[in-house]
Amino acid sequence: MLRAMKRSVTVQIAGVKYALKTEEDDRWVKQVAAFVDGKIREVQKHTRTVDTQAVAVLSALQIAEELFHERRETGELRKKIREKSQSLLDVLARETRA
Repeated sequence: MLRAMKRSVTVQIAGVKYALKTEEDDRWVKQVAAFVDGKIREVQKHTRTVDTQAVAVLSALQIAEELFHERRETGELRKKIREKSQSLLDVLARETRA
């Protein structure tokens, strides 16, 4: 299997440029960086602190909260799909015996 070559992608987050080594598509990396930048700017707008580390931690907590919420929703949807699938299999099994 061929591995993609790592290359450098420059992004800007909270006014600071970062050169990131990645195998991912440039657009994807820039989209992720823009998301993080947006979260940081949102936190900066709603908090009085100018401490960069505090803003970064608060932003990370917001992102983590969104991730955990999405994981929970995904788990609930998977459970519903399994239950519906099993119901359909049960109906099919009954119908084929009839």
